[in-house]
Formats: sequence, structure tokens, C-alpha cells
Amino acid sequence: MKRTALEKKKSKSNGTSHKRNATRMPSTRGRFVLCVRNDGYPASLELHKVYRVLPDRSATKEKMLRIIDESGEDYLYQADFFVKISMPKDAQKQFNPK
Repeated sequence: MKRTALEKKKSKSNGTSHKRNATRMPSTRGRFVLCVRNDGYPASLELHKVYRVLPDRSATKEKMLRIIDESGEDYLYQADFFVKISMPKDAQKQFNPK
């Protein structure tokens, strides 16, 4: 039987993709961190660089953050590698192009 568009929207995958899960986390817009440590990840994380954080409740519980790193993909890193920062809205647009 062919699924309707409404049914497709309601379905939730059990896969491991972490592209903006349907959890009730705040939007990623405005969630940024500054890298202050990169022990073991010098190619993936640049010190003193700003990174965008993707929401991931299970990672947060484990004191990890889901970061879009230098590869352009999102990976988990220790939360203590970063400090939270706030950025002006104009700067945020550079991380969230439309």
C-alpha cells in the first residue's frame, strides 16, 4: 500500500543519522561554541575557532557535543573542549545560509 504524505511526515527513523532529530531541543540557530582544546583531534578541530552545535540530547547526557567539524560532517566531541559563546545575528547568518 502506498503511504500518504501525512504518514511520511509522522514516521520516525531508528537510524543513526543525526540531521536535526525530532527531539524537542532548541534550534541550532544561535548555538555556537569556541574550541579551547583539541587533544587527539588536531585535524578535525582548530583551536580558537567557532563551531556550530547540533542538538543531541543523548550526547549532552554523556557530556559530549555534536559539532560540525573541519570535515563538514557532525561528530561527537567532549563538551569540555569548547566554551559556549553568543554571536551577533549577522555573524550567525554565515553559519546558517538560506
